[in-house]
Amino acid sequence: MSLSNGDSPPALPLPTHFYVQENIERFFTRFVEEGKATVRLREPAVDVCLSKANASNLKTFLSAVRLAHQGTDIGALPLSALVPAKTSEVEKPKTKLIITSRRDYPLTKNFPYSLEHLQASYCKLARIDTRVLCLKKLRKLDLSHNHIKQLPATIGDLTCLQELILHDNHLESFSGALCRSTLQESLQFLDLSQNKIKALPIQFCQLRQLVNLKLDDNELIRLPFKIGQLDHLRFLSAARNKLPFLPSDFRKLCLENLDLFGNPFEQPNPLVPSVQLKIPLTLLECAARATINYRIPYGCHLLPSHLCEDLEVAKTCQCGSACLSSFIQITVTMNLHHVAHTVVLVDNMGGTEAPVICYFCSLDCYSQFLDRYLQSHG
Repeated sequence: MSLSNGDSPPALPLPTHFYVQENIERFFTRFVEEGKATVRLREPAVDVCLSKANASNLKTFLSAVRLAHQGTDIGALPLSALVPAKTSEVEKPKTKLIITSRRDYPLTKNFPYSLEHLQASYCKLARIDTRVLCLKKLRKLDLSHNHIKQLPATIGDLTCLQELILHDNHLESFSGALCRSTLQESLQFLDLSQNKIKALPIQFCQLRQLVNLKLDDNELIRLPFKIGQLDHLRFLSAARNKLPFLPSDFRKLCLENLDLFGNPFEQPNPLVPSVQLKIPLTLLECAARATINYRIPYGCHLLPSHLCEDLEVAKTCQCGSACLSSFIQITVTMNLHHVAHTVVLVDNMGGTEAPVICYFCSLDCYSQFLDRYLQSHG
């Protein structure tokens, strides 16, 4: 016997005892000769699925349930021949389903609502099946080796989802809406490797529970600007992309394993800065710097949304002060062992260094850095 609850599984465990009188919605007895039947209840709204039963005993049981539903006195119910089922005869709810070919993919029946782990690989799926999005107990979803081009925002409704594997698909982006969903609280493992993603959204770093992130074999030209906010991240791989340098926030990471092999990293030259200083500073720049430096609360209820987004990606000078659109930018060499215990070589020459961006809020800050740099490389 197994229990399912139609379209929306409950947050709490289902009861093991049910009221029957005037509480039966429908009997499904098409396969009763095979020892299978389903009794659909009204309250709670669940299906009681019976299988592997003796056909004769099952008919007797269904007859008794039907009479009880109609209000027949318990003494008149044909229950004498019934024997309690053994534990080994009770079918447990299915929690894991592995599908590795299109031929085995179910087209006409629903997935078991009790599933916690679903793998559907090599099925040539062009989109994510809406039936999958109803599996509210899912903890691991593996849709690798398919043809999926876009992710529906409703994946964010899978509140228990901890692992999402989308390796080897045709994805070109990862939605900002997913980063703002309940995945912020649940997602720990994300595999987006071997797709066609060029950039991740600003909101990506709201996935604060991420521990393992795989971005290999995409077309990434940059990593998330605020990647340092992923303070639970321990495993990061972004090999064979198109990264010219790493974001300034990369310095804040604390990783166990890091793989950036095969990226076309630029040769850093701190003596050739990109100067985008605006002197005198605009009123917007002054206000933005003050808001961040003095930790003044802000939000969309106080400021236009585009200003809030600008503040979210404000740059940080080496002195610790913020800058918005007026700054000096350079790239410097960073040994990746400063942020990771184990580092995969970044090239065939055995290097473990990569260029990282640095920002300066003023000429004075850049001059102080330059003095130190020239002294150490003199």
